[in-house]
Amino acid sequence: MIYIRRVGPLVLHKRHRDKKKVRFIFMVAALIISISLVLKLLQMDPELTLSNLVERSVEGAASFEQKTNSYKGPKGKCGLPKPCPGNDYAFKMYSGATNIIGPRICFDGKMIIEGDKRGNRQGMNIAVFSEKTGELVNTGSFNMWNGKVEDLIEFLKSVENGSLVLIATFDDPATKLNDEARTLIAELGSSYISKLKFRDNWLFVGGKKTITQVTFEQHMKNDRETNKYETWPEMIEMEGCIPRID
Repeated sequence: MIYIRRVGPLVLHKRHRDKKKVRFIFMVAALIISISLVLKLLQMDPELTLSNLVERSVEGAASFEQKTNSYKGPKGKCGLPKPCPGNDYAFKMYSGATNIIGPRICFDGKMIIEGDKRGNRQGMNIAVFSEKTGELVNTGSFNMWNGKVEDLIEFLKSVENGSLVLIATFDDPATKLNDEARTLIAELGSSYISKLKFRDNWLFVGGKKTITQVTFEQHMKNDRETNKYETWPEMIEMEGCIPRID
C-alpha cells in the first residue's frame, strides 16, 4: 500500500510535467509562425511597419465589434446596414488604400469593380449604369499617372444621357487630368473634380442628364502631415441609395 501511494503521485506529477512540455512546445511553435507571417508581410510591402500592422489589427477588432453590436434587422444589398426604401438602387464604394488595396464599386447587390492585385486599376475606375433599368452599360479603368487622358475623355464622351456614373480612385487619380477631362466630370455633377490633386482619394456618384439628378461625393486630401499611410491618405468609403425612376 505504501508503494502504491508513493507511485501514484509520482506518475501524476510526470504527466503534469509532460502536459506543460507539450503546452510550451505549442506556444513556441505559434510564436515562430506569427513572427514568420509578420516578416513575410513586411517583405511584401516595404512601406508597411510593425506599428501599422498593430494599428490595423486594433481597428479591425473594433470594426468587427461595432458591426456585431449594430442594427440586427435585414441587411441591404452591397452590405448596407439597412435595405434601401422601395426598389431604390443600393451602392457601396471604396477608394484604394495606398497602392496595395484596390478600389471597389458595388451596385444593386453586384460587385462591379473589385480591388485587384497590387498595381492594377490605378487612377480612375468608372462604372456606368442605366438610370431606368439599373443595368451595367460600361466600365473603364484609366491610369492617370502614366496613361493617356485621351482614353478617359473618349470614355466620358461616350456616356449617354440618362446614365448613372460611379467613380472610385486608386493611388494617383490626377496627374494626367486636363481641363477637358475635369469639365466632363464636372458636367456629371462633381464639385470637387477641379481641386483633385496627386494621390487624393475620391469617390463620386453622379449622372448625365438624369431625372433624379442625384450626386454623392467624398474626398480625402493627400497631405503628409495628416496622411495615415505616409505618402497616401486614409482609404475612404461611401454608401447610399439612388432613387429608381418608375
